[in-house]
Amino acid sequence: MTPELITVAAWAIGAVFAVGALLALVRVVRGPSIVDRMAGSDTLLTILICVLVTEMAINRHTTTLPLVIALAMTASIGTLSVARFVSRGRRSHHDER
Repeated sequence: MTPELITVAAWAIGAVFAVGALLALVRVVRGPSIVDRMAGSDTLLTILICVLVTEMAINRHTTTLPLVIALAMTASIGTLSVARFVSRGRRSHHDER
């Protein structure tokens, strides 16, 4: 592959990631529920992880790998925490009936 083709592909991939991040950010801001906001937040973190991994692959290094692992752990723990919070809220709401 020529360097020009790789550069064009990198810009195209970057544009797709940017559009996805913008749409995820809109979901985080607009909501309306906490589940919608969490889905947007998860999507945004996943896109950030993909961007970092893509940058590592293009530049052939692993220096940001600890950051990628920390982001993945944070996203997982955050999702589980919100899921537990939402499920407890629904259980207590049903118990009141």
